[in-house]
Amino acid sequence: MVLHESHRCIRDPSVQENIAIPVHEIKQPSTAFIQDEVVGIDTDAREVALADSAAVEYDYLLVGLGSQTAFFGIDGLEEHALTLKSLDDALNIHDNIQQAAREASTNDPAQVVIGGAGLSGIQTAGEVAEFRDEHNAPIDIHLVEGLDQVLPNSDPELQGALRKRLEAADVNIKCGEFIGEVDEETVYIGDEDELDYDVLVWTGGITGRDCMQDVDLDKDERNHRVHAEGNFQTEDERVFAIGDSALIDQPGDQPAPPTAQAAWQAAEVAGENLARAARGQPLKTWTHKDKGTVVSVGEKAVAHDVVNVPVETFGGLPAKLLKKAIAARWINDVTGVGRAAKAWPDM
Repeated sequence: MVLHESHRCIRDPSVQENIAIPVHEIKQPSTAFIQDEVVGIDTDAREVALADSAAVEYDYLLVGLGSQTAFFGIDGLEEHALTLKSLDDALNIHDNIQQAAREASTNDPAQVVIGGAGLSGIQTAGEVAEFRDEHNAPIDIHLVEGLDQVLPNSDPELQGALRKRLEAADVNIKCGEFIGEVDEETVYIGDEDELDYDVLVWTGGITGRDCMQDVDLDKDERNHRVHAEGNFQTEDERVFAIGDSALIDQPGDQPAPPTAQAAWQAAEVAGENLARAARGQPLKTWTHKDKGTVVSVGEKAVAHDVVNVPVETFGGLPAKLLKKAIAARWINDVTGVGRAAKAWPDM
């Protein structure tokens, strides 16, 4: 599953054919694949507990369970909001928006509220806007961010470029006040503001998987993400962690970012380190190399600080083609050029 392109299915569910890749196309013949849910890890017994299958014993374990949506204790949010953490989530958002649009009119448009203006929130807003325009659907789109700008903590030039494209897509942006409460009809923002909604999507943060809460490893107390060294090894030398499920030490004060780019880079070293650990060899240390940021806003895109590109922030056709190329490269690497070429128009 090309999870970082799942937002495309909000506009067009048929895209799933190009971003959901059958396991048999990826795994090696010597790999035993078990389709099940991890419900626990016993580091003393060296066992992984599964929901419907027998526990799996291990000599070395790589925790790559990803993350789940964080709701931060906001009243009513988890009960009423849709999330975007899987293909099924994206398809569910599409179905809800399509139904809301059918029941709306030009005089009474469907109200779609997206909470959180990070990468997922921005790209979700862009896809809803494309759906609206392609189907001439009566939809108003609201993007709500508690901090002062879209894509918080990023470069101001990138923030400005993204805001410009969102506003050009008729996305109403509200920054600077946090969602405090949600009921079945209304989002309550700050002390006074309210937004009635027909569809509410929450993309405002991540936390570790519930199944990691009781695992005997050093974790962040708030989000249950596992602490790992730069070689991906946890406090248990036989357990490694990667991706959104981990807080991977890096030079400076911040761990590796929970992005697809970082996970892609890390996977190569993590896989090699598992083999090295099994052979008793020294482990390699990984350092994240930021190669830039590319964010889609529907059919458009904005790129920033891309390696070997003299322009710091740019959009237009070059950014759009770069976004497509990133997705196509990932598909090509895990399957082949044929599937990547087939997916190109939808990326």
